[in-house]
Amino acid sequence: MNLIKSKTTSLPHTDLPLSVGIIGGGIAGSTIALRLAEQGINVQLFEEGKSLVNGPPICHLHAGGNLYREISDQQCITLLKQSIDTLRVYRHTSNIRPTVIAIPCSDAGDPNDLLPRLTLLQQTYQTLVEQDPKNRVLGEPKDYFTLYQRSDLEYLASQDNPQQPLTPDQWMIPVAKSINLDQFKYPLVMVQEYGLSVFRIAATLTLALNKLTQCHVHTNAKVTSLVESEQGTGWQVNYQDASNQYHQINVDYLVNAGGYQTGTIDDLAHIPRQRMVEFKAAYITHWAQCDAQWPEVIFHGERGTPNGMAQLTPYPNGFFQLHGMTQDITLFKNGLVASNATSAQPQLNAAFKEKLQQHWSQQEIEQRTQRAINHMAQFVGKFEQATVGGKPLFGAQQIPGNDPTLRAADVSYSHQRYARSEIVKASSALSVADAIMDQLAALHLIQTPVSQTREDAFPVAQQLSLNDIVSYAEQLAAERGFPTSLASPIGHNTK
Repeated sequence: MNLIKSKTTSLPHTDLPLSVGIIGGGIAGSTIALRLAEQGINVQLFEEGKSLVNGPPICHLHAGGNLYREISDQQCITLLKQSIDTLRVYRHTSNIRPTVIAIPCSDAGDPNDLLPRLTLLQQTYQTLVEQDPKNRVLGEPKDYFTLYQRSDLEYLASQDNPQQPLTPDQWMIPVAKSINLDQFKYPLVMVQEYGLSVFRIAATLTLALNKLTQCHVHTNAKVTSLVESEQGTGWQVNYQDASNQYHQINVDYLVNAGGYQTGTIDDLAHIPRQRMVEFKAAYITHWAQCDAQWPEVIFHGERGTPNGMAQLTPYPNGFFQLHGMTQDITLFKNGLVASNATSAQPQLNAAFKEKLQQHWSQQEIEQRTQRAINHMAQFVGKFEQATVGGKPLFGAQQIPGNDPTLRAADVSYSHQRYARSEIVKASSALSVADAIMDQLAALHLIQTPVSQTREDAFPVAQQLSLNDIVSYAEQLAAERGFPTSLASPIGHNTK
């Protein structure tokens, strides 16, 4: 079933006054396309791959950035607000289960250092809900985080695992029963940061854009050159299709949403930019003996060391996605590279380029996945029973500038009619789309957008049903060679 309308003709005649070209059909480019097309703006979306949102792994909605001890409070507040917007727009894409943060005794961190930030985020969330009740998408503000002392966990460890956990205590039972309580500092924290399904986001965007006649999606379209008009009033986009035929389309405004290849598009446009790119991978495992619904669990650790953070992300039917922030697992030696004076595109070495083209050896898949299982089994002993559950989820993450800890970023401009999406986290995509709408209005290319609720700005996407999204998401997962469980809802979002 081909749900994308792929066109390879020149720009059609249209009464619409503006045409926007978007290069890159990942989470950012597709979200921008949806935002503009929902407002009646003519969009030309170019994606080199055969389907939309086929990039780096997304498993976690960073609703407050609690995975990251090193980022600023302001970045955390930004991520919280962006996550709320994401849940309001992509309402069938979340896996509604909490996240547990545990600090091992071997780690230098102090759990109490997390509390001022958690309190700030809880208060911010409370204020946002008071401003608009529709912002209550992360549970009740008073429940944004819950603290667990050792005595609490000892009590919960004596309880039976619930069929369908609903309360924080019920979600914590399998954790309490499975970890060695002597290994951790207290309190442990449970926070309402949910999961995010990359496959259900891809399905939502594909299905919605398919319904919008204003958006012309060109898949298997490799942009080969860009030519700015002499007057600076637009761009000619030249691209090659799957049949090696060349085409050109003229647009009034150009958005570079190339993801880790954003620098390549900058180079085609002759616009310099400093950035970094980091190759990472997450691993799919299957724990057949698992007899409980788990929350996500983050075991903090120092990035890049053998004791790097371990992240356990649950999916239905005993599947778990693992991150281990060590160079043996998620991180790779020489996997972080920077641009230079001659090119805006950081150059990964040939081995990483091979991996980005799906060329992983079975030996490396099994080796790194087993290392991830062993890393997790330090904390969850029974997880040593887990096996390889599929091929890795992997990709290269762009980071604008020169700060590798940056997590909240959105858009930059180097030219009057050229915008560059620079998201690090998926939840930032809507901020980029908003900023580009504002920029188009500032340039008098569109009328100033009227104030709308998040839901009213996306009427077509909002009409999609959970059943249709899940059905297509599972099809996408299978087509891409992943277990369909990764596309299925877990937690409260199952109806």
